[in-house]
Amino acid sequence: MSDLTAFIAGLPKAELHVHHVGSASPRIVAELAARHPDSKVPGDPAALRDFFTFTDFAHFIEVYLSVVDLLRDAEDIRLLTYEVARDLARQQVRYAELTVTPFSSTSRGIPAEAFLEAIEDARHAAEKELGVVLRWTFDIPGEAGLPAAEETTRIATEMAPDGLISFGLGGPEIGVPRPQFKPHFDRAIASGLHSVPHAGETTGPETVWDALTSLRAERIGHGTSATRDPRLLEHLAEHRIPLEVCPTSNIATRAVEDLDEHPIREMVEAGVLVTVNSDDPPMFSTDLNTEYAIAARLLSLDAPGIASLAKNAVEASFMDGAGKSRLNEEIDTYVTAWSRQA
Repeated sequence: MSDLTAFIAGLPKAELHVHHVGSASPRIVAELAARHPDSKVPGDPAALRDFFTFTDFAHFIEVYLSVVDLLRDAEDIRLLTYEVARDLARQQVRYAELTVTPFSSTSRGIPAEAFLEAIEDARHAAEKELGVVLRWTFDIPGEAGLPAAEETTRIATEMAPDGLISFGLGGPEIGVPRPQFKPHFDRAIASGLHSVPHAGETTGPETVWDALTSLRAERIGHGTSATRDPRLLEHLAEHRIPLEVCPTSNIATRAVEDLDEHPIREMVEAGVLVTVNSDDPPMFSTDLNTEYAIAARLLSLDAPGIASLAKNAVEASFMDGAGKSRLNEEIDTYVTAWSRQA
């Protein structure tokens, strides 16, 4: 293990772009598949590597939804949520904003009340037993259209659990224009939720503009294509609108051809607030520590530079001021201790 790898492994972190179902580890997916043998998902963890090899973004969505089909009842949801928290804790993640898609479960027959009770129960247990603070982003699965948007908005505004802080939009971008969801985001924002849609991952910078103007985005999920528009980069930097960057994900879904071509350096050089995240880590054979190591290489960062990247996530998070101060202080204490032993 290199010095920087060891530094990253122990560094306290926040994660802002990580999906609930997409964080299901091979062990958990295999366990769920064994419980539901009618599923087309392999029950052998070794076979999941091939199953999680994607030809394009559309294929990724197809595979992702097949894993969603493994979540048949509230106990499945609770199990998944707690185990995701366990994996985050292993990486020294202290705070995570987990993207959850209630419609994927409610449309398959799990009552919204039971779904919400399951994730909240897991959230409380994770904080008490693992030391991980979880908060929820409820997102619209774009491929399911306006009915899904309406149901997601209803749950988010009329049944909001204590852990819910933001409202998102995921799924394919091609053929799913952002402006159609403006009324739903308006309602969510009016209820006190933050706006954090995906945009500019597999489409151009115009999708990011749509997210900013129509959905009043406070952060952008991915924003990979933003570097094609200097005016957009300038706007993001000037208004301190963070980008949730997920390098390995962009390669796995073919949004970017090669890691060395990833636009993260251009984003940083333009003054944009960049955070590093893992998206759907087991599906992409990665984790947050790996993404930090990739970012460190692409940005030529040393240990203090990596710590600054971790602080970007704290700044871009929706933690309260006291929570941000605590995590920043913990990062500073860690860096000081590291430098003394180096």
